[in-house]
Amino acid sequence: MNIREHLPLVEAPQSVWDAIEAAMREGEYRDARRRPRSRIFFAVAAAAIFFVAAGVYLLWVRQWRSQEQWIETSASTQTTLRIGDIGSVKLGPNTRLRVLADRADNHRLQLAHGTISARITAPPRMFFVDTKSGTAIDLGCEYALNMDDDGSGILRVTRGWVSFQWKGLESLIPAGAMCRIKPREGADLPYFEDAAPEFVQSVERGSLDSMLDSARIRDTLTLWHLLSRVAPDDRARVYDRITSLTPVPATLSRERALALDPETLNQLKEELAWKW
Repeated sequence: MNIREHLPLVEAPQSVWDAIEAAMREGEYRDARRRPRSRIFFAVAAAAIFFVAAGVYLLWVRQWRSQEQWIETSASTQTTLRIGDIGSVKLGPNTRLRVLADRADNHRLQLAHGTISARITAPPRMFFVDTKSGTAIDLGCEYALNMDDDGSGILRVTRGWVSFQWKGLESLIPAGAMCRIKPREGADLPYFEDAAPEFVQSVERGSLDSMLDSARIRDTLTLWHLLSRVAPDDRARVYDRITSLTPVPATLSRERALALDPETLNQLKEELAWKW
């Protein structure tokens, strides 16, 4: 991340420049026999300028880091941040964001509102974006995240995977999929953007019957998430619809899946992900 691009401009005190200018004028009227001493003086003056400038720059960095200044774009501007050596984040118009951590193993931003587009090439879980309604965790990806002031938003993934987490609730969004984010509730059910309109409408309305009826094989992404979010009495319907769309290994326990055993659910996800 190029911190200097977002630091305020600060000049050295005027007294420093006045003293240097006066000394330079005095040196111009010295005869040639004293020029070696003038050269020494100018070398000292140059060194003084360097150290003053270095001190001011360090003050900028300390001030920027301590205040965690917000970066804001107007309705007609946008900017791009470099995220260490792992990628970049583009801020769209009317976006407000700040840097919370900028370390080799932990890059964390906070998005108040607006739109960002992230392109990250790094091992999973090194880049995070906090919002009012949860945290987007990079799993090696490209994605766009739009957030409103109230905490509602939309997350779209174009490459790789993103995990969106809110108080223990996790949504896994692969390339080609999206999910809506509810204010202070986290991510809704993810779905692929090429899904049938009736399926998308059923997801957004929360209509279980319609969702199960209109699902295709690729929509098992949504049904897998749904399995752990419906009422216990509805879990069997969801699981059976999944297995009717695509076979799962006989070694995968239906009973353990309905009991939401983490290891079993993970095995089911890995089997289904080949169709996603």
